[in-house]
Amino acid sequence: MTQPPTETLSPDASPSTSGSKGLLASLWLAVKGSTEDLATGPVDRAFLLLSVPMVLEMVMESVFALVDVLFVSRLGADAIATVGLTESMLTLLQTLPLGLSIGATALIARRIGQKDPERASSAAVQALGLGLALSVPLAFAGSFFARPLLTALGAAPGVIEHGAGYTRLMLASFPIITLLFLISAILRGAGDAATSMRALWLANSVNIVLAPLFIFGLGPVPAMGVTGAALATTVGRSTGVLYQVYRLLKGSGRLELHRRHLRVELPTLRSLLKLSGGATLQSLLGMSSWLVLMRIVATFGSTALAGYTLAMRILLFVQQPSWGLSHAAGTLVGQSLGAGDTDRAEKAAWRASFYTLAFLGVVAVGLWLFAEPLIHRFTTDPEVGLHAARCLRIVSCSLALYAFVTVLPHAFNGAGDTTTPTVVNALFSWGLQLPLAWVLSHPLGLGPAGAFIAIAVTYGALGLASAALFRRGGWKLRHV
Repeated sequence: MTQPPTETLSPDASPSTSGSKGLLASLWLAVKGSTEDLATGPVDRAFLLLSVPMVLEMVMESVFALVDVLFVSRLGADAIATVGLTESMLTLLQTLPLGLSIGATALIARRIGQKDPERASSAAVQALGLGLALSVPLAFAGSFFARPLLTALGAAPGVIEHGAGYTRLMLASFPIITLLFLISAILRGAGDAATSMRALWLANSVNIVLAPLFIFGLGPVPAMGVTGAALATTVGRSTGVLYQVYRLLKGSGRLELHRRHLRVELPTLRSLLKLSGGATLQSLLGMSSWLVLMRIVATFGSTALAGYTLAMRILLFVQQPSWGLSHAAGTLVGQSLGAGDTDRAEKAAWRASFYTLAFLGVVAVGLWLFAEPLIHRFTTDPEVGLHAARCLRIVSCSLALYAFVTVLPHAFNGAGDTTTPTVVNALFSWGLQLPLAWVLSHPLGLGPAGAFIAIAVTYGALGLASAALFRRGGWKLRHV
């Protein structure tokens, strides 16, 4: 088995003490992949080695999403609405792999921190088997009921007529999505963020090349419209999964799977289910609320829905680096607790939170100042552009506080405390965001802007509540 070289810097070196050359060497090592022990030693160095590839991975994922909608937007508002509605369904389905991913990351990070890679590998196999067993039936059902699902979400007849093929194929690819999520989470939990990054870059690069070819056609390849976007995405994701599986079987120096791990281990499975059950409910509550929010916006027509879809794609794009920082925080918290160092775990979480707050604060100012020119890159429809720009400006008002919403739930989950973020998600998503969105949009007559205001208010309130609860420190007492 080959391992990435780690001699560029000694494990005790840190960017701050090694000067600019040391920082550049650390950045290169982070991208190339390191086998250093991340559960001990300087927090800044461990955070750098984890967060750089994770941020790059998230940036590429956001580029993929943005490029995808850029191509689809040329097909008109109905095509954009199709993508938005289908993604809302996938968002709901993805609560399953997200929940399993959270449980897998927490369990594997804890075992790696305890210097027990054998049990970490076993946890990885249990997670993959469970993910496939649950995702395959859902893929069949979703594909079969694609048209009724679009109708239930308020899709206009034109959206259903032209978008059913896209929806059917995207839902059928759900097992591929599940594997992509789970294997990335497994690699991140083990501290192998570089391999996870390369897999996502490969998947998204394939998609970016194939999307215009399948959507618009070229030579013998027919133009498939919005369905071509689904095909390109599925081929790209499948390529990424094949690379991930290859790396897991080959071994990365942190985690490797062997034939002896291919068995059901009830204790490991019970631990995984305990963690993943709360995490899945956590994801379900948050994502289903976005589905209902999408339904509220859809009552104002395809242009409002298209504008909302464009704005949320852009917001997801600018937030992706912060998700990379949050994944790094979750892994460091889990590994530090596995090594018995609670102070280091807490330091890593707060450090990630304030880095993210500074980043999102700058992003918020940019979105407020350049909302219109940014939106005009994606659509020439004035009504769609109006809704999208309004959404960007309103949500940017509380975007900086979303740093705590991004990072601290990952820190809770990494510690094995999936209950706290689940309760908080329920209270703020269903108890605040949705009622407020409906009241502002309909009884008070603000239209789609009412939903946008509800998002901004929820971002701020949820961020402050998450910070207050994390500071109490109950998560330090969790045993995984």
